[in-house]
Amino acid sequence: MDDRLAAINLSPFQLRNMLKTVVIIITEHFDIVFVNDAALAMLETGVKQIYDRKFYEFFLENGIERSTFEEALSNREDFNETEVQLCFKDGRCVLTDITATCFEAENERMMLLEIKQIDKQKKITQETIQHAQQKAARELVRGLAHEIKNPLGGIRGAAQLLEKELTNPEQKEFTQMIVDQSDRLRSLVDRLLGPNSLPQLRWTNIHEVIEKVRSVVFADTMHDIQIDRDYDVSIPDVYIDPDMLQQALLNIARNSMQALKTANTENARILFRTRIERQTVIKGKRHALSALISITDNGPGIPTELKDTVFYPMVTSKPNGSGLGLSIAQNLTNHHDGKIDVESFPGHTEFTLYLPIKKRRE
Repeated sequence: MDDRLAAINLSPFQLRNMLKTVVIIITEHFDIVFVNDAALAMLETGVKQIYDRKFYEFFLENGIERSTFEEALSNREDFNETEVQLCFKDGRCVLTDITATCFEAENERMMLLEIKQIDKQKKITQETIQHAQQKAARELVRGLAHEIKNPLGGIRGAAQLLEKELTNPEQKEFTQMIVDQSDRLRSLVDRLLGPNSLPQLRWTNIHEVIEKVRSVVFADTMHDIQIDRDYDVSIPDVYIDPDMLQQALLNIARNSMQALKTANTENARILFRTRIERQTVIKGKRHALSALISITDNGPGIPTELKDTVFYPMVTSKPNGSGLGLSIAQNLTNHHDGKIDVESFPGHTEFTLYLPIKKRRE
């Protein structure tokens, strides 16, 4: 084995740059003194630019825990942190594992950072867990809905029979109130259950659907919010129910619109974007091609405590919200064997729908 390695004749420099793990060396003043190719790719910069900037300058103000690195350098302590989210100034966020090793060289305190991106593995794991949780939540809602709707029907019927026996108009107002509230609760239960009709699938250009949604949002905002689009026109027709997809996108877009208005966001903007992605894993199944539809806003972001439950019914941060919009959007997307991902931090919230692209002969 040693003879084989010697025969390969790779220099230490070549070996470092073959590593997929990001390797960065910084001084106690956060000056960058070494990077490998993987680090340049993550930071999306070149060798000539890298040494003119401090390490923290690549990230948003709250996109990196600067104090953690300062304390470690000050105390000469190594550390290892898992699932650290790094947010860059260009809007990207990556999930990483970070290992930091302190050392001294030329009488100067330095730190070796090894950063491993774990976005894809984490996303697949989270998707599996969330899919199981959402399925369990839907089954629970269905069971509760059945238990609620049956007695509601009896209460409503009894109130109508009682109304026929009453002669006092004032008393009839109370029975009518019972009927109205029973209907309201039944309507709420139906909305919790989501659409009960099967999708009417046909080959559709997704941009026609998005344009309808964009027109509705544009009319609703009264020009207070800038509506942009960035389409990949090469995306082929997709086998979908246009009405269901339109409703799902509209629910997400209205959420963005309400978040921007509530926060009084300056230069408020919503972007509709489409792309093609290869080898997408959806609910454990790999698809060769998928159409991506993303809706991005520059609002305040989703509250941290709601990020893991944002698609659950009745979960909302709005005082008068029903918490059903995103849950319904998720259900409608499930009808198309698709999924919805969300990435959110202050100034950037992006919902992405993944729809498998099938061949017409399928």
